[in-house]
Amino acid sequence: MGKRGSLVLLILAEIAAMGLWFVSAAVLPAMLAERAIGPLAQAALSSGVQLGFVAGALLSAGLGLADRLDPRRFLATSALLAALANALLVLLPIGSAGAIALRVATGLLLAGVYPVGMKIAVGWGKADRGLLVGLLVGGLTLGSATPHLLALVGDSDWRLTVLLASGAAGLGALLVLPAGLGPYHARAPRLALGAVALAWTDRRIRLAYLGYLGHMWELYAMWAWIAAAAAASYAASLPAASALRLGSWTAFAAVGAGGFACALAGLLADRLGKRRVAMAAMAVSGSAAVASALAFGGPVWLTFALALVWGLAVVPDSAQFSALVADFAPPDQAGSLMTLQTALGFALTVLTVQATPWLAANLGWPPVLALMALGPAYGLWAMARLGRVAAT
Repeated sequence: MGKRGSLVLLILAEIAAMGLWFVSAAVLPAMLAERAIGPLAQAALSSGVQLGFVAGALLSAGLGLADRLDPRRFLATSALLAALANALLVLLPIGSAGAIALRVATGLLLAGVYPVGMKIAVGWGKADRGLLVGLLVGGLTLGSATPHLLALVGDSDWRLTVLLASGAAGLGALLVLPAGLGPYHARAPRLALGAVALAWTDRRIRLAYLGYLGHMWELYAMWAWIAAAAAASYAASLPAASALRLGSWTAFAAVGAGGFACALAGLLADRLGKRRVAMAAMAVSGSAAVASALAFGGPVWLTFALALVWGLAVVPDSAQFSALVADFAPPDQAGSLMTLQTALGFALTVLTVQATPWLAANLGWPPVLALMALGPAYGLWAMARLGRVAAT
C-alpha cells in the first residue's frame, strides 16, 4: 500500500487505540456516583496507565522491539490486548486493586501502539517528517479526546463507555495490518544494547529529550484533569450537574482541538523548523495555563475559551520533539530512541497526574493550573540551548 493510504490507516488505528488512555478519567464522575472511592484510588486509575506505559516503553526500548519486529503486527497485537484489558474493567469493583492493575496493563500494552506508530510514520519521509509525526500525534490526540465524547453518549452508564472504547480499539488494531512501510523504514538486524546510550552521548538528542520532559510536565496533567478543573470553575455560576456536563464538553473540545493543531504545526515545522514551532507552542500553552489560573471562577465563556486555546497549544510540540529525535538518530535506532523518549516523559506524568488532584484539594485549582506552566518554561530553555548547539 502507498504512502497516503498507509498513513490514513495508521492514523485511524492510533485514534481508535489511544482512546483507551483516558477512559477512566472520562467515566470517573459516573463511577463515583455508583461507588465512592478515595482520591488516591481515583488518581491511580489514571496514573496507572502512565506507570504501565513507562514499564512497557522501557522494556520495548531496551530490547529494541520497535526496530527489530514488524511494527504493524507489533502495534496490532498490542492494541488488541489493550482493548481486552480495558473491557475487563466492567467485571471488577470500581477503584479496586484489580481495576487499577488492569489500567496498568492497558498502559503497558499501549507502549506498543504510540511509539511504534511513530516508527512507521517517520519511515515514509524526511523532508516532510514534521508533518508526518504531527499527523500521527494529532491522531493520538483525537483518540485521547474520544472517551469524553463516549462518556456523553453513555451518559451515566460508564460500562457502556468502557466497552465502546474497547470495541473501537479492537477495530483500530485490524486497520493497521494492511498498511505499508515507507522507503526510509530501517530494521535493526539484532539487539543493540548501546543504541539507547545515544540519548545521553548525543547532545542534540539529550536536549530534545529535556524539551520533551518540560512539555510532558504540563500535557497529561492538563488532559487528565481539565474536565474536573473546568467543572470546578463553572460551578461558581452554574448548577453542579450543568457544570460537570460542560466540563466534559470542555475537555473533549480542548483535547480534540490539539489534534487538528498538530497537523498545522507539522506543516509549519517543515518550513520554519521543528525547534521554532515547538518553542512557539510552549510559549502559548504556558501563557494559557497562567491565564486559566487567573480567570478561574470567572465568566463561563472565558474559562471555555482559555481551555480551548490551551488545548490547541499544549500538544503540537510533542510531535516535533519526536521528529527531532528521529532526525538526529540513526534510522535503525530511531524507534528505540523515540520509545525511550516517551518512556521518560510518561514517567514524569505519573507524578504530575497523581499529584494534581491532591494539590487541587489542598491548594485549590488556580495555583495548580499556574504550576503547570513551569514545564513549558523549562522546555523553552532546552530548545534555546539546542539552537545554540545546532549552530556550532
